[in-house]
Amino acid sequence: MPEISRFLGIIITIYYNDHPPPHFHVRYGRQKAIININNLSLIEGKLSSRVLGLVIEWAYLHQDKLLENWELARLNKPLKKIEPLE
Repeated sequence: MPEISRFLGIIITIYYNDHPPPHFHVRYGRQKAIININNLSLIEGKLSSRVLGLVIEWAYLHQDKLLENWELARLNKPLKKIEPLE
């Protein structure tokens, strides 16, 4: 699981050679979800409203970096860490 960011107990990962659409994975305790990078919508899973709000806020601030990492993952290149939500 290539971790690209971690904040407030939330872990963000992007997998190599994953299926479209561009997305990232979120884990928070037992909660798991997949978020679409293009429109920041929930594709799969469930997060509490507080955690989902934090994740969407973070993703909005770093959407371009998320897309860059998605492309790097598709090319099997090293991913870049993204600064956490403060």
